[in-house]
Amino acid sequence: MTSPDTTTETRTFADLGKEMWSYLTGKGAAINYEFVDMSVEVPREIGPDAPRATWKLNGTLRITTAEGVSQG
Repeated sequence: MTSPDTTTETRTFADLGKEMWSYLTGKGAAINYEFVDMSVEVPREIGPDAPRATWKLNGTLRITTAEGVSQG
């Protein structure tokens, strides 16, 4: 995926997130995710046998974008 004003390709999920945030900022957009009994295993170290933390998500996550808002 490339954005119209750049020639850089999106290569990772993080890149996609950054592109989406740039696109949505200032458009008053909201992104809503609903999680039902979702588990995510997050490795603490590198490697297939690394210990993992398990995050359990059940509910709604709302992300709203805004432009020119300072954190306080």
